Amino acid sequence: MPIRNTCVLLDTHAWVWAMEGDSRASGIQDFTGTCAVSVMSVWEVGMLESKGRLELDPSVDFWVEKNLKPPVVLQALTPEISILSTRLQEFHGDPVDRILVATACVTGHPLVTADRKILSWLKSREEWRHLAVEL
Repeated sequence: MPIRNTCVLLDTHAWVWAMEGDSRASGIQDFTGTCAVSVMSVWEVGMLESKGRLELDPSVDFWVEKNLKPPVVLQALTPEISILSTRLQEFHGDPVDRILVATACVTGHPLVTADRKILSWLKSREEWRHLAVEL
């Protein structure tokens, strides 16, 4: 699906894949707008690195600093996003996924993800279907 917006929200894995040149992010290589990254994705990258599930060279601090420069911008966690994340009906319990979906819904920025649960949920909601961008 071509991305027509000037700003998209990257799921955590999409951010990591895109910044690392992973072929799984090839679907966004031609995108020329701004990519927002939730502060929760920064937290998740730190957690994955601390658990040994993600290896970032030379350190997670350096990697995050290097990969949060324009056209990538940090998306803050607002009270509106926080509250909406608790009200997503029939959505699974992963708190980071809930925050990312709520962020997309509040900002109107399409969420670029390969997560089938997120895509399925967004596509099942008429008002938010347009926010699902599959990698």
